[in-house]
Amino acid sequence: MDQRTRVLVVAGAVVVLAAALGVQAVAIDRGTVVEQNAEVGEPYPGNTLVGVHSWQNDGRLVEITPDGEIAWEYAIDDSRFFGIDPLREGEAAPGIEPEEDGNVVLFALGEVAQPEECPEEYLSYEASFQGTLDPHEHCVYNRVILMDRSEKEIVWEYSWYDEMIHWHEVHDAVVTEDGEVAIIDMGKNRVFTVNEAGEITWEWYAADHIDQGTEFFEEHVEGSPHVDDPDDYAKASEVDDWIHWNDIVETEDGNFHLSVRNYDMLIEVDPETDEIVDTIGQPGNHSVMQHQHNPQHLEEHGTVVIADSGNNRAVEIDADTEEIVWEYTGPEGDPLQWPRDADRLPNGNTIITDSRNNRVLEISPAGEVVWRFEDPDGEVIPLPYVADRLPVGETAGGPPGYDLDETTAADHGVTEQVREAETLARWVLPTWMHLPQILNLLGIVLGAAWLLGEGALYGWRRYRTR
Repeated sequence: MDQRTRVLVVAGAVVVLAAALGVQAVAIDRGTVVEQNAEVGEPYPGNTLVGVHSWQNDGRLVEITPDGEIAWEYAIDDSRFFGIDPLREGEAAPGIEPEEDGNVVLFALGEVAQPEECPEEYLSYEASFQGTLDPHEHCVYNRVILMDRSEKEIVWEYSWYDEMIHWHEVHDAVVTEDGEVAIIDMGKNRVFTVNEAGEITWEWYAADHIDQGTEFFEEHVEGSPHVDDPDDYAKASEVDDWIHWNDIVETEDGNFHLSVRNYDMLIEVDPETDEIVDTIGQPGNHSVMQHQHNPQHLEEHGTVVIADSGNNRAVEIDADTEEIVWEYTGPEGDPLQWPRDADRLPNGNTIITDSRNNRVLEISPAGEVVWRFEDPDGEVIPLPYVADRLPVGETAGGPPGYDLDETTAADHGVTEQVREAETLARWVLPTWMHLPQILNLLGIVLGAAWLLGEGALYGWRRYRTR
């Protein structure tokens, strides 16, 4: 085949592929998928409230019925929503006393702030800094909001600015037993409590307690056989994504459980003494957990249900022995991708937020899917962060994994790697583009690159023969 024929064939293929992709862009509408499987078990009753991180800063809260209908929604432009905490009737809270379970909710979000809105101190870094993709996303307005959902009324709020929406968004907050709000602040690497008047009543900085030079760092990082270079776990700069902690829970005795994602650990802090009184996990020991999110502490049973994001699974761990007593990696041939929430329900089911698959699953004690809400194109819950079954959320708890049917990890083989590549592409490509469309686009790019190469070669030959 001569060069002219090759060029015509490849050019024709590129045109066909481009036309096919254009048709798909207009025609594809996968909608949402709702599955209820009464043959293997009953879903726990109630609607599901989802906090949506989103792929493109279009976060929101969405309440979904068992039939997949949208019962309630709240959104803010240019934002990412994270942790949610539905309150119980009569529970102490700033500015309101809930009249029914689940109608008042505390939630955390990061909102993109334009440069003219940002304090000068948060505009000192160039847009080329690693992790900052757009100069107009250079500052984040962090908000912790308590809302009466019946009127969408904000009854209390605490907010502050920080450097950028990447790594500096507030991820979680919780109403404490005494009616204050405890907040875990990823940007400033601190945990603090705030009263109704907005006054900080307690503050705990990670740099003072777990960074290089502390006893904790020496014991748990430098002393870990799973850590090759302790400097990888040390704070490098003021804007470094150092610990990336992402969850806070108050214990029955008033301590705080904190999820330190980049250390692969959960730690318990006593606010009276500022001491770390307990730990679960070990830096670099990914057999226990890796880059975990949103642990649910079943204190009466001595276990913790964890979204083990880095291992693409939900696990339950014995808090004393760190033995895995329950594990789930997804339906056969359809693995979880970066799950970020897992809660045991009172009937023994477990609800899992499967973030990169844009779906929420509820599985039976035997590991069978009894309810599923899936959003393939990311129109309703793009990149969900957390899901709570209303009215009372994760505080309802449930039986421990010891009492459930044995559930072990499925071997998803190469499917897991393929799905991971497909879902990671959603950070840069439209969410309607799945594997077939990605391969279609790849064909266009490779064909166009080949044509450019042929053109360059032809030009070079013409130049050499002059």
